[in-house]
Amino acid sequence: MEAARQTYAAGKVQDYLKQIGRVVVIEGKELAVFRTSGDEFYALENRNPHPKGGPLAEGIVSGHYLYDPLYDWKIDLRTGEVQAPDKGQATVYPVHIDGDTIFIGI
Repeated sequence: MEAARQTYAAGKVQDYLKQIGRVVVIEGKELAVFRTSGDEFYALENRNPHPKGGPLAEGIVSGHYLYDPLYDWKIDLRTGEVQAPDKGQATVYPVHIDGDTIFIGI
């Protein structure tokens, strides 16, 4: 059974540009938070699952996917799963909106 997550405010909806990643640090964890063109929000650990690592916040968002410019990897923002032919898993965190405030579960 997974332990209950603590939720933390991560800014206002209007603070996030569409299709652009933003780095947020919560409880010492560096997250990459994305807002899609459809106004959906996703949070992933800002660490590329590629063996050489690197930030995810600099990736390009299209639909529900993040395109990593360093290694040309495609990552599903909903699950963190790296798409074939590559393999890997980014850590995802739950996001919810209450009014105009974004909350992330850690």
